[in-house]
Amino acid sequence: MNAQSKHVIAPATRTLAIIMGGGAGTRLFPLTKDRAKPAVPIGGKYRLVDVPISNCLNSGIRGIYVLTQFNSTSLHRHINASYKFDNFSPSFVEILAAQQTPEGSTWYQGTADAVRQNLRTFMDGNYDYFIILSGDQLYRMDYRDVLQQHIAGGADITISCIPVNREAAMGFGIMETDSAQRITRFVEKPKDPALLDELRMKPQVLSELHESEHQDLYLANMGIYIFNRQVLAECLDNTMDDFGKNIIPGTIGSRNVQAYVFRGYWEDIGTIRSFFDANLNLCDPAPAYNFYAPGAPIYTQSRFLPASVIEETVVSRAMISDGCQIRSARLERCILGIRSMIKPGARLKNTIVMGADYYESDKGGTPWGEIPIGIGRDCIIEDAIIDKNARIGDGVVITPHNKDANSDGDGYYIRDGIVVIPKNAVIPSGTRI
Repeated sequence: MNAQSKHVIAPATRTLAIIMGGGAGTRLFPLTKDRAKPAVPIGGKYRLVDVPISNCLNSGIRGIYVLTQFNSTSLHRHINASYKFDNFSPSFVEILAAQQTPEGSTWYQGTADAVRQNLRTFMDGNYDYFIILSGDQLYRMDYRDVLQQHIAGGADITISCIPVNREAAMGFGIMETDSAQRITRFVEKPKDPALLDELRMKPQVLSELHESEHQDLYLANMGIYIFNRQVLAECLDNTMDDFGKNIIPGTIGSRNVQAYVFRGYWEDIGTIRSFFDANLNLCDPAPAYNFYAPGAPIYTQSRFLPASVIEETVVSRAMISDGCQIRSARLERCILGIRSMIKPGARLKNTIVMGADYYESDKGGTPWGEIPIGIGRDCIIEDAIIDKNARIGDGVVITPHNKDANSDGDGYYIRDGIVVIPKNAVIPSGTRI
């Protein structure tokens, strides 16, 4: 090893991560009624934002900003409680909330506008690369692989893409590439059949990915971008609001924009149905996504809760988080969040119970006449999401069967055929939903 190579700094340490956490998340309502979309609980004990932050930390990226705007209080609280570093390493996870400045007083108008409004802060650091991530996706990726391809290919911008079928392609930005993975065309949500035929992945590209040359696949934009430092500044020297709709299409042909093809599990948690399915898939015998991977954990807040207590309960495929108390119940394909309380006789199937933010005993117990937090005696709950701190009385029946797939009721919402009981809701004993 020569003297010069001893001081080479790894690309990941010269990379700043920017996580977009500012969207209103209207399609995830009512889970986003009182919280930002990246703060929505997932997998019993995590939040959605833990996924991109953990991917960064596991990839050696130690400088992370999270851009926030809507309902951001719980997101701020979670990040501040979860990500603490010592004084001897240049590591941080910091919040950048929308703010008024001499240059502008508007809220973030889109992903590109959010980065533009904070560009001065980003440029203050000694970073050569910027990786822009979404705060509401479920996947596991080593960003060092993307950086390596980005640098080796001399790219100005690299876009992470995932192969999707023809039906799914209509909901994504679709790339067309040459044999060197350089993007030659970008079309947002193509619907025209002739246009889709043109954008189909070429046989040579499919062959390099070890796929059948006759597969009808398309390269979809994952919303994960790597920019060189100067390229990002130049691309944002305008008033365009969004990367996917405005900035990226404008760079095709004028800059070296490359595609990084990702082959693992990836889910955009955009709707109640996608959130519900992604969660319950974790209970399956061979889940497509696993929160545990040797050497690459998903980090979250350490709460120091006791182990869960389960008495005389039949459990078939469930994830049960810390601090739960379950007595004489039946659970079939369920996710139970922290501090979940399940009373005797309750039967839950295909249900997500997000648990509670506190034990009532810590606050002096349940006030006289009030329903305790948790699931009451002899309840029957199926195809439902029970948000945090909900109080479900005894003998309550909750099911979406024989109801409209999207409707509202007293203390509940049905979205995509899933019943959602919102945070802090109270459902009186004997209620039938």
